[in-house]
Amino acid sequence: MLRANCEHLRYAQSMERQHAKLIATVSLALAAASVAAAHPDSRCTCRNRDGTKYELGQTACIRVGGASYLARCEMELNVTTWRKLRDGCPEA
Repeated sequence: MLRANCEHLRYAQSMERQHAKLIATVSLALAAASVAAAHPDSRCTCRNRDGTKYELGQTACIRVGGASYLARCEMELNVTTWRKLRDGCPEA
């Protein structure tokens, strides 16, 4: 009888640990999803050579030397950067 109670107790403790792990995993997944869905920080901007600020996702014509290209302001790791979309710029 005592042995059966010990086995039942071990099983219950094992289930409690698995339940705690499941809750921790779900909590972390929900936290990660909320961070990923958060709106970009409005303080994060890119600047063109003339000092014009662009918010994340905005595009601009970047001119370097004699070349120009269309680029989008993006976040890479923890810094903003211009991501080249194509050579040349659209004519207005």
